[in-house]
Amino acid sequence: MNAQKRHEIFARLQAADPHPTTELNWSTPFELLAAVLLSAQATDVGVNKATARLYPVANTPQAIIDLGIDGLKAHIKTIGLYNTKAENLMKTCHILVNQHAGEVPKTRSALEALPGVGRKTANVILNTAFGQPTIAVDTHIFRVSNRTGIAKGKNVVEVEQKLIRHVPKGFRQDAHHWLILHGRYTCIARKPRCGSCIIEDLCEFPDKTELA
Repeated sequence: MNAQKRHEIFARLQAADPHPTTELNWSTPFELLAAVLLSAQATDVGVNKATARLYPVANTPQAIIDLGIDGLKAHIKTIGLYNTKAENLMKTCHILVNQHAGEVPKTRSALEALPGVGRKTANVILNTAFGQPTIAVDTHIFRVSNRTGIAKGKNVVEVEQKLIRHVPKGFRQDAHHWLILHGRYTCIARKPRCGSCIIEDLCEFPDKTELA
């Protein structure tokens, strides 16, 4: 795939959705961090329902510490793997209070030092909360990048590096959101909806479907 074709792909995605963002509900960097921690192997809808119960009661690291582990679990028990997620979130809150004055750090190394925070989560926080042009590669973005030919790679780090290299600079800030939403609703895993895809003629996937 050449640079001109990539530019046109992102220009179309931008025209269709000029201001994309995460579907997780959040109002502070900590709320976003907590929501992303809770979202592993869970839907954004399910996480939003849980945080709608949790955040009015506790939406800062200290408030969650004060809530206690049992209280935290009670608020998020509808989410899969909630026991492990509660433990990680509680440990993260203690680190934020003790090492970062209760604030979410703005560096990758500090974020990845938090329990349950890997490269993908760190990229989401850096991009969405702090406006850095990082690209977090999840299963949707990995699939779309390989299927379309935008950035082919054998693993998520390889795809991320190619996206950073190949996505035109003017589109890099929002590329993560456009690709994840495209993968979630159009370029879905089993039967991509090629018939209603706005970049179908630019996509290099050989096995296109007619599904709308």
